[in-house]
Amino acid sequence: MDRVLEQFRQDLTSAGYVKSTQKSYVKAVSRLAERFRVPIRDITRDQLREFVEEVCAREGSASTKQKSLLALRFLYKKTLGLPAMVSFILLPKRYLPLPTVLSLDEVGALLRAIRKPRYQAIAMVMYGAGLRIAEALALKVEDIDGARGVIIVRHGKGNKAREVKMSHSLYLWLRAYWARTRPPPPYVFASSNTRRPPKADTLRKALAAAAKQAWIGKRVTPHVLRHSFATHLLEHGTDVRVVGVLLGHASISTTARYARVTQKLVRETPSPLDLLPQRRS
Repeated sequence: MDRVLEQFRQDLTSAGYVKSTQKSYVKAVSRLAERFRVPIRDITRDQLREFVEEVCAREGSASTKQKSLLALRFLYKKTLGLPAMVSFILLPKRYLPLPTVLSLDEVGALLRAIRKPRYQAIAMVMYGAGLRIAEALALKVEDIDGARGVIIVRHGKGNKAREVKMSHSLYLWLRAYWARTRPPPPYVFASSNTRRPPKADTLRKALAAAAKQAWIGKRVTPHVLRHSFATHLLEHGTDVRVVGVLLGHASISTTARYARVTQKLVRETPSPLDLLPQRRS
């Protein structure tokens, strides 16, 4: 294996990139090495330009292309210390569709349709506290602070820790789940057989099956529960900055995306025309 590629892996881990991002970045850089069949350090700038043009011309979403280009920028800027090699790379603009959001009734129907208590409890945490799937699956018993009413996320995106509010109803759900399943420590959602939490793909399939069972026409993924958490808070008047902190967003602009789908806020926002002084007849 090219030693540069191995160092690249280590640098991604040190930078706190999640495993899924690491995997896609390593795949992109491996494709670069395979394209020219020479050590990565020996690739010329012209060859790199040629590869970048091929990435941009390849079929696929802007998001997929952007990941490949970000991988190359990280490789040359951080691992190789050659920022000039990638100074020409411009990232394609990503299409940002409106996030899928469930109604309150749909969330209730979905949760009732999940048969396994462990999967149901995980879904409750993702919706009730706005956690990402990896954050929910990684929860340990010590992370549930019932006395303070918070859940501690020790390794969020970018390896950042944060605390999120745990409502009393969510706490009661977790207590009922714990009493029913008695998962082996240290993980909250560990299986008694493997002593580990379920795989993310397993939970995705369970949510999709539950959505079908509940006659929900939308495509339901773990992240849809997080989208719904944020949108429902905004619709009920929670400050967007507070929602951003709960979600672990580094930028308020990321949280503002959810404001695009809060139809309740849209309907209640007055038109400037309505604010004009009314003419007396």
